[in-house]
Amino acid sequence: MDSLEELISILKKFPGLGSKSAKRIAFFLLKQDKDYLKNLGDLISGMKNNLRVCSQCGNISSNDPCSICSDPLRDRKTLCIVEDLEALSAFEDAGIYNGLYHVLGKKVSPIRGEDLSDESIKFLLTHIKTLKPEEIIIATSPKIEGDMTYYTLTDILQNVKVKKITRIAFGLPIGSSIEFADKVTLHTALESRRQVK
Repeated sequence: MDSLEELISILKKFPGLGSKSAKRIAFFLLKQDKDYLKNLGDLISGMKNNLRVCSQCGNISSNDPCSICSDPLRDRKTLCIVEDLEALSAFEDAGIYNGLYHVLGKKVSPIRGEDLSDESIKFLLTHIKTLKPEEIIIATSPKIEGDMTYYTLTDILQNVKVKKITRIAFGLPIGSSIEFADKVTLHTALESRRQVK
């Protein structure tokens, strides 16, 4: 296999990329100059060394705490629990939420044998205890894993002292993921959240 075929093969493993898209990206890269490719290669190879997990929320950033946790203008009275970095990114890109986040990094899926670890639960409870938010928003995707994660979180949070716990409403299509929702849909889901405690 030559290097172009190998590149296309690697690119096809990216989420959402099929053969045509992988070839299009490979041919695009072939047209770029060496500086562009070197910079791209350096960024990719240095990703693991230059990024770290925020010790407060679980976000990925070059700094610890991340830019969201260290921003004094963020609303510290609300904490939005998201399943993963993609969901956090979707909320931030939409620009509809100004509170803080907690990234679980996992979902509950008995089919895949996934559950929230004791370490993950302890990290969440420590974050809540330190922050002392007035509202906790559970923002899990409207699919089976999201629902299972939601029910697990409500069990975990039942003894947490907080004014209210809410869950985002389902303006989101059933079976989809938060990261694919548009700004209006996310805004509607956030604004129409319902109280669970």
